[in-house]
Amino acid sequence: MTIVAQVGIAAFGCSAIWFVGQKSRNLRRWGYVAGLCAQPFWLYTAISNRQWGVLLLSLWYGYAWGQGFYNHWIKPEEINV
Repeated sequence: MTIVAQVGIAAFGCSAIWFVGQKSRNLRRWGYVAGLCAQPFWLYTAISNRQWGVLLLSLWYGYAWGQGFYNHWIKPEEINV
């Protein structure tokens, strides 16, 4: 399972950063989805290796990715008047 977790972290983590760095809002918003997809792999790795600092960071990152997901996918878009 360790190799699966490492592949998941690499694939989703790298994709998330790449997407978030894009100028296009339509591409950028997918970074938050990819970031959230990486979190179970981070959590599994941190817990199975008893890396409590990494676990705390993973929870914080998950919260941050969740905020981005909410702001780019769920929250209604504000209209500038």
